[in-house]
Amino acid sequence: MSRTFTLAAADPACSARAGVIETAHGPIETPAFAPVASQGSVKGLIHRQVDELGAQLILSNSYHLFLRPGLDVIQAMGGLHAFISWRKPILTDSGGFQIYSLSPLAKVKRDGVAFASHLDGTKFFLTPEDVVDIQLRLGSDICMVLDTFVPYPSSDEEVRESVETTTRWARRAREHIRKFDTRSLLWGITQGGVDAELRKRSTEELVALDFDGYAVGGLGIGEAKTQLHDVLERTTELLPKDKPRYLMGMGYIQDILEAVERGVDLFDCVLPTRNARNGTLFTSRGPLAIKNRKYARDERPIDEDCACTTCRNFSRAYLRHLYERREISSAVLNTVHNLHFYLDNFRKIRQSIYLKSFNLLKSTILNKIKDGIQ
Repeated sequence: MSRTFTLAAADPACSARAGVIETAHGPIETPAFAPVASQGSVKGLIHRQVDELGAQLILSNSYHLFLRPGLDVIQAMGGLHAFISWRKPILTDSGGFQIYSLSPLAKVKRDGVAFASHLDGTKFFLTPEDVVDIQLRLGSDICMVLDTFVPYPSSDEEVRESVETTTRWARRAREHIRKFDTRSLLWGITQGGVDAELRKRSTEELVALDFDGYAVGGLGIGEAKTQLHDVLERTTELLPKDKPRYLMGMGYIQDILEAVERGVDLFDCVLPTRNARNGTLFTSRGPLAIKNRKYARDERPIDEDCACTTCRNFSRAYLRHLYERREISSAVLNTVHNLHFYLDNFRKIRQSIYLKSFNLLKSTILNKIKDGIQ
């Protein structure tokens, strides 16, 4: 068995599973959702609120923190946990998504990535070893290898090249971290787009390197849902049962349920926080756009099935007023609700797996969403 992951329960009707990831800053009960704190902050909330909502970990971005405030500042303040006053686990992304999203500023080369800072144009070249070093200096509990992926659709040759580069970088990162006496975990990231053979190749090559956990990357970028589900099913079947599995950047509840059913343990996404700031609230009956005029005199809470602070105390009418007036409290109250919605659903998911009733919970959630907002 893995020294960092314990499988605690499995639903016999599907591949849904519950377990515990052990980290230097405490356990993570899975399936789990990591609120995104790219700059070391979950937008709209202070960390005490994030903790009280039940978040077990947060995700920060090593690329952004490397640029600003910089590693020297963070190390001088005692590492990332001390700097941001978050005592629970932190997972840091390697910057692979930034290679994709900031592609005009980044150039993938054989030995690493050359990029110009999106802040001031300063040029850097980072190797897979550099990216490990950055995350170790931050004090990350879960570090991700540097990877690369291409847009959907891309040519077979482009996808193949991204797989080869990702494996080469992953091997170098794995060899590098073994030089250190560290409790930080290093996870590999499978690539290959929706090509079954290339995804299989990537997964098998990374499994052979014996990482502490595995992420499925390069999805949710335009492929059909059927393709996404097929890739997930094929990939999780190839991953070790005694290692955690992480689907990167996937955030709609419907997609999360499909992924949990296929054996995924960990998720992150900006959807609950970003949409909160933009006035879209997630409810048990689907998304609600609070700016809609029909809510101007609506005395009901956002979601009558929700027990969050926002729903217990404020009406749709008041929340619409705050959003229309661009009050800071609008972002705060909306984010409290959306994160509660996500984290509460994950509590229910974990419980349903222990009770061997995940499929019942899934159908109940999806049917209520299908019914729509009242």
